[in-house]
Amino acid sequence: MAETGATAARGRVGTTQAARCRAGSDVRDTAIRSKYKAVRSATSALAASMSAEDQMVQSCPEASPMKWHQAHTTWFFETFVLRPFLKEYRPFREEFHWLFNSYYNSLGQEIPDKSLRSTFSRPSLDEILAFRARIDREMDKFLANGADEEATRRIVLGLNHEQQHQELALTDIKHAFFPNPLYPSYMAGPLSEEKDPPVSKLAWHSFDAGLVKIGYPLRAEDPLDFCFDNETPRHNVFLEPFQIANRKVTCREYQEFISDDAYTRPELWLSDGWDNVKRAAWQAPLYWRRDAGDKTGWRVFTLTGWHGLEALLDTPVCHISCFEADAFARWKDCRLPTEAEWEYVAAKQRSRETCSTLDNSIPLQHEVRVSSSSSAIAGNGRRAPIPVIRDTSLFRARSVSTTASSCPAK
Repeated sequence: MAETGATAARGRVGTTQAARCRAGSDVRDTAIRSKYKAVRSATSALAASMSAEDQMVQSCPEASPMKWHQAHTTWFFETFVLRPFLKEYRPFREEFHWLFNSYYNSLGQEIPDKSLRSTFSRPSLDEILAFRARIDREMDKFLANGADEEATRRIVLGLNHEQQHQELALTDIKHAFFPNPLYPSYMAGPLSEEKDPPVSKLAWHSFDAGLVKIGYPLRAEDPLDFCFDNETPRHNVFLEPFQIANRKVTCREYQEFISDDAYTRPELWLSDGWDNVKRAAWQAPLYWRRDAGDKTGWRVFTLTGWHGLEALLDTPVCHISCFEADAFARWKDCRLPTEAEWEYVAAKQRSRETCSTLDNSIPLQHEVRVSSSSSAIAGNGRRAPIPVIRDTSLFRARSVSTTASSCPAK
């Protein structure tokens, strides 16, 4: 009897564990379906105000047209989820398998040259939108039946991949609209009505020397936990003592840099940077232009069109080159932070969040991420940069940082 009772007890435990697993799986499936719809809808919303002509523009080889962004992010789910996991799945159009590949050489077919994406007048935008709608319907049916662990991992990767392309789509269209003599705006209207908090006085946070861990602490057993492959493995790095600024560099501070004739002073610039200054006749960041009508003498091109610099003085300076950021830091007797320093500080400032519900466990942009796209798109279409650092070792170099480039690579 004891043995029988024990067997029965074990059976009840097994049944309970199985029920819990099913419940956990159901919650996970519901969460990922919800997140899938949210991410895909966000891409569609970003493209909604753009004409078919707008979505064909490619301003440099490193950028991509909006139409291609929409197709490529959809191609990912067809290629890596629907094709391998649905036996009866039929591709929307077989040619899309290679046409919208970006760099996955392992798929075996020749990939079209990246600089030619703006020449793809066919397939039409209508066909791309039909492609997206078809894949979304197929994915919804697939997710309704429950995705296994490997499929879930691929979907989570695909969502993070698409969120990268959402940011790229905005920087690409801003760069594409800028050389247009009409200077079209991506979004109509004024700057965000949300008031930025007052800029705090510049101060420095000190960190001691020591051995620290960087790299994302991936929970490999959790298919919803995610980081890109260049964020692992977690490893030790030795840091010298340093200080980091309590906030980002502002447009006001960068204007002071310009006013001090920084673009005429070779001692502030790296050699390659100074060559660029002379060759391209740089006088200010790419999207800045002189404007006698603004009190500052400058205006800035944003996703909502031109705005006087006066309205942006206390916002983070953005869309400057790495050479400009480095020169500004040197002008301030500072330097730019290393990846290890910045990641360590970010991790100290914001401990890794443990989400209370699985619905929040697939981040739109992951926690404490230095190596990938971690900066936010502000409501007015400005891209917010990263913080600044200085050493407390031999040279006591401080450091400053900003984000962006004239034409984002991907």
